[in-house]
Amino acid sequence: MKMVSLEDLPEEGVSHDPDLMKKVMIRQGQLPHLKSFAQLRMTPGQVAHAHAHEHLYEIFLIETGEGTLDVDGTEQKVTAGTCVIFEPSEVHEVSNTGSNELVLTYFGLEV
Repeated sequence: MKMVSLEDLPEEGVSHDPDLMKKVMIRQGQLPHLKSFAQLRMTPGQVAHAHAHEHLYEIFLIETGEGTLDVDGTEQKVTAGTCVIFEPSEVHEVSNTGSNELVLTYFGLEV
């Protein structure tokens, strides 16, 4: 068994946007096919700039707040309770367009 608490984890920059801070609960190599399992907190106006993962599915659960996702040029509004799956090579960008913190928990599965 492995157990972690978000309160005990250090923040670290997201690889494609080092100004965005995440807490990684499970890292690559700890479970087969799992790249990472983390929580990202975005302040109003923050953007996780457009990027893609060639060999990775990425799954987001919006926990609190609201924002927009731009996926391959198509914009979608997201709110708390929304779950999104990004396919490998899908270009995606996340923006906190709300007035409160946008909190999302996400994980990546390698293919």
